[in-house]
Amino acid sequence: MKVRKAVIPAAGLGTRMLPATKTVPKEMLPMVDKPVIQYIIEEAVAAGIEDILIVTNRAKSAMDDYFDYYPELETRLVQAGKDHELTEVRRAADLANIFYVRQKETKGLGHAIWRAKRFVGDEPFAVLLGDDVMRSKEPVVGQLIQAAEKYDASAVGVQQVSLEAISKYCSLKVEPLEDRVFLATDMVEKPRPEQVFSNYAILGRYVLKSGIFDILEHLEPGFGGEIQLTDGLRRLCQKEKMVAVDFEGRRYDTGNLRGFMEASIDFALDHPETGTWLRQFIKDKAGQL
Repeated sequence: MKVRKAVIPAAGLGTRMLPATKTVPKEMLPMVDKPVIQYIIEEAVAAGIEDILIVTNRAKSAMDDYFDYYPELETRLVQAGKDHELTEVRRAADLANIFYVRQKETKGLGHAIWRAKRFVGDEPFAVLLGDDVMRSKEPVVGQLIQAAEKYDASAVGVQQVSLEAISKYCSLKVEPLEDRVFLATDMVEKPRPEQVFSNYAILGRYVLKSGIFDILEHLEPGFGGEIQLTDGLRRLCQKEKMVAVDFEGRRYDTGNLRGFMEASIDFALDHPETGTWLRQFIKDKAGQL
């Protein structure tokens, strides 16, 4: 199997980041010098993805505009001799073949993924959640693609979380296959203590076979009255092979203020234009506390 397509669900209302997200999509909030969603798209492209579908809603046309050409701005940059800025503006528009579909009703993550059925067809595809930014040497979704292609299976990205925190995530039942790769045989969303399979939780990255669409189409609403992707994945892993990849890298939940700030600081420390200054700024500020 060859994974060429990716889906990025980005139709959420961003309520955890209000009031900033009242009129600005949470995926478009600037993190250092580019919006959150650009980091996610760059990860997909670095893993060999060619075509990307972003699932949006009617309030998120800013994403469509951002990944398009802007002739008036580009002309101004040429006239001003701002070659670096011109390169960056054009690079965002040329990252990949980007397509859009709207989730016209708020029916959950599973429904958002189902909206990608026509785009995906019968191919395997990657899913990268629009809130989750990864910092890693090798693209996290690329680590999943390698495992999915090796085992001819769907794959989910996991890491261990504390037993206290697992109730906020999806707990997986796993069996070892090789170093950092497991067979996933069952899962439960936001488990009560007696329901926990393990402290391995799915964290924002998936590679799925197209069989998930038929499951999602006929799935009854679950937690919160929504079509839950986890419920669909549970049926999928019981029907066909699925592996869990304990990926190498740091995951940031940029859909909440603390995660967004942590990601902004860490990426700014790595940025050539801000790293040295920020380190000194933090040291000076810490000395004043």
